Amino acid sequence: MDYKSAGVDVVAGRAFIDRIRPVVEATRQAGVIGSFGGFGGLMQLPNGLRRPVLVSGTDGVGTKLELAQRHDSHYSVGIDLVAMCINDVITSGAQPLFFLDYIATGLFEPEKIARTIEGIAAACVKSGCALLGGETAEMPGFYPPGRYDLAGFCVGVVEEEQLIDGHLAADGDCIIGIGSSGVHSNGFSLIRQIIESVGADYNSCFGSGDLPLFETLLKPTEVYWRVVERMLQTKLPIHGMAHITGGGLPENLPRCLPQGLYPALDIASWPRPEIFNWLQQHGQVPERDLWHTFNMGIGFCLVLPSGATAGEAIAICQEFDLPAWSIGSIRSIGRSGYIAGLPN
Repeated sequence: MDYKSAGVDVVAGRAFIDRIRPVVEATRQAGVIGSFGGFGGLMQLPNGLRRPVLVSGTDGVGTKLELAQRHDSHYSVGIDLVAMCINDVITSGAQPLFFLDYIATGLFEPEKIARTIEGIAAACVKSGCALLGGETAEMPGFYPPGRYDLAGFCVGVVEEEQLIDGHLAADGDCIIGIGSSGVHSNGFSLIRQIIESVGADYNSCFGSGDLPLFETLLKPTEVYWRVVERMLQTKLPIHGMAHITGGGLPENLPRCLPQGLYPALDIASWPRPEIFNWLQQHGQVPERDLWHTFNMGIGFCLVLPSGATAGEAIAICQEFDLPAWSIGSIRSIGRSGYIAGLPN
């Protein structure tokens, strides 16, 4: 017996490393030390910081992977992986520094994994961070052939005095919602159940525009760093930020507010993407469950002082081809974690 007969091909693994090397090195940023392939990734902190605070985040893609792998959509879930981590880290006002990935699979398939890493690298470039390292684990007998799982890890940095933690939020602040690119990477256990119940196939379409169902569902998560970076550069007075992931607006928006404040939303202030209507109709999903599962068209929120800042923030979003709306305000009467204006 040898390692290959047990299901692990180390020779193929080495060839794979050579293949992805240029993709990974294309993400190199200022401060990266050394070359690709070491035991640990090295990166200097940016110059000029007096009291730097490191901000870290980790996440995966969830059961969206099952749908993506079934339909051979590997590049897009690589983008999802980075976006889910980066969008969390930047809510503190942190600049993304570097990203690490972990890929575990039952049978190493270089083409699939390479496409996934290409997606990861593309999202890193879009986020201005380095793909500093990663690990691909071949685990025959643990994962079935043809399946892999993903985990991502991101580290960013922010000057301590510029840290955004919600403590400046006040009664009357406005809430800006930035549009999502679709369902992003949450709620796919429910989505898959709905798809199976209606017998939808890869060629199924939906909505008034007869849109491809699976292409819409597998559209990768939007990466919001560049638009947030521009707002920080223009000194927009951001009081809080929230990445709208699992649990939707009800669970995520209150996380960026201090005790005693709550958001009040006008849910008619932005258009609901048709995909959520399709999911609700075909899954007979109660309205409340819909809001507590999906982002409903809002992928990222900003809390800003009331006044002209709302218009400035929306204009910056539009520069990056991201739709944005003033979707509500912050109030100081009510219970913690409560959102007014949503279905009970």
